[in-house]
Amino acid sequence: MPTYRDDVVVLRTQRLGEADRIITVLSKTRGKIRAVAKGVRKTGSRFGARLEPFMVADVQFYEGRTLDTIQQAETTGSFGPAISADYELYTAAHVMVEIADKLTDSDASPAHFTLLVGGLRALSTKAHAADLVVDSYLLRALSIAGWEPTFTDCAVTGEPGPHTVFIIQAGGVVADAVAPPGAPRLRPDTIALLAALRAGDWATAESAGIEARHEARGIVAAYVQYHLERGVSSFQHVDRGLK
Repeated sequence: MPTYRDDVVVLRTQRLGEADRIITVLSKTRGKIRAVAKGVRKTGSRFGARLEPFMVADVQFYEGRTLDTIQQAETTGSFGPAISADYELYTAAHVMVEIADKLTDSDASPAHFTLLVGGLRALSTKAHAADLVVDSYLLRALSIAGWEPTFTDCAVTGEPGPHTVFIIQAGGVVADAVAPPGAPRLRPDTIALLAALRAGDWATAESAGIEARHEARGIVAAYVQYHLERGVSSFQHVDRGLK
């Protein structure tokens, strides 16, 4: 059977027997892959820490009938140590890899891989606040998956904004004329923050106040779980106290 190589991000690991692990990765060109890393739990394993969660690597696989086997792995992005050493970064990264795992169950593209690598790099280097990195990643990942929210024009009628009523089921903000009675309104600065996070406009995102960041985090979490049609277990571990 053939061998192949691909760039991957390690999403999670699972023990197998006494010394092996099943490694679940998001690859750049083949989507999600589950493969066995033999002897990885032994002292002196040739894989070392290269196949831990949040690491990016160039990996050679041997194609198997059910699970592939990892033959070689070379680190290309060592984000794991810095992320694992900081609890806030660690929980934030877990949200990102869980969402990547769920979104690529039946679909994948190089864009998902590139976005996740960029998000983990931003966490590991503390380029931006962890909550902003996570919410930006989630909005952009959902957009890649086909669920891009609108924060300007009405999601129902297309009427130009600004609008402040956000309806998750509609896919974004809606005009007052079509808003359900009693629908809650978002702060204008929350709408601006959400739009900035989706666009990767860090100057605007980092100028947002704590109230807007709290409100945006709640909207993003609800929007994610609505479209995934299931809960996100790692949300419960994320620190809700923003700094």
